[in-house]
Amino acid sequence: MIEVDNLHKSFGDTHVLKGITTSFEKGKTNLIIGQSGSGKTVFLKCLLGLLTPEEGTISYEGRIYSKLSGDERRDLRQEMGMVFQGSALFDSLTVEGNVMFPLEMFTRQSYAEMKERVDFVLNRVNLVDAHDRYPAEISGGMQKRVAIARAIVMNPKYLFCDEPNSGLDPKTAILIDNLIQEITQEYEITTVVNTHDMNSVMEIGEKIVFLKNGKKEWEGSNKEIFKTDNEAVTNFVYSSDLFKKVRQMYIEERN
Repeated sequence: MIEVDNLHKSFGDTHVLKGITTSFEKGKTNLIIGQSGSGKTVFLKCLLGLLTPEEGTISYEGRIYSKLSGDERRDLRQEMGMVFQGSALFDSLTVEGNVMFPLEMFTRQSYAEMKERVDFVLNRVNLVDAHDRYPAEISGGMQKRVAIARAIVMNPKYLFCDEPNSGLDPKTAILIDNLIQEITQEYEITTVVNTHDMNSVMEIGEKIVFLKNGKKEWEGSNKEIFKTDNEAVTNFVYSSDLFKKVRQMYIEERN
C-alpha cells in the first residue's frame, strides 16, 4: 500500500498540489483522473520520487520516503516498475534487449537467468514470438505490452502507468487495461494508473482519485463514480452522451 498525507508541491509561486491525502491499495488498480492541469502528472512524479514535495509524506508499506537514506531510496526505486506514456523503448534494442535492460543494470544474474526471466514475462504479456524484433517493427499495442513486460521483469511491488492507452485504438486499449489489471491481481502489486481514458475508469477503476486544481475532489470505485452527485466529477466523467446514458442506466437500476 502507498499512503499519501497532506501532500503539497509548488513550482515558484504556482501551487500545484494542495494538501492531497489518499491511499493506493495493494492488489488493486488505482486510477488518478482529472482534467489537464489538475496536477495528475506532478502527483505521479512525486509518487515515483522524481519530485520532492514541500509538505506532506508518502509512505510505501510504512516506509516514509523523505526519511529514507540514499541507499534505502535506491532499494525502493528498484521495487517500482514504470510504463511510460510513449512506451519509451530503446529503438536500437530488440524486444528481448529492452526487457532485459533492467536486469542487466540492477542485478548480477547470469545471462541464462536473465533470459529465463525475460522469456517468462514476455510469455505473460502474450509476446512469445517477438524476441528478436525491434520496436519499429511492431504495433503500438505490442510496444505497450513490451513496456509492461519490462516494468514487471524485476518483480516490482509498485507499478506506475502514465496514460498507458495513449494512441491506441479502443479494442487494443481494453486489452492493455485487462492485462494491467490481471498482472496487478496475479502478483499482488500496488498499481497506480494516470489516465484520462473513461473506458479505463469503467473497466479497471477499483480505486479512483479525482483531482481538480491540485486538490483531491473525490475518491471511490468505478461503481461509486456513476452514483456520485459531486458536480465536478459528473461534469468531467459525463461530458459525452455515452457516459450520460451509462449513468442513467445506473440510476434506473438503483431505483
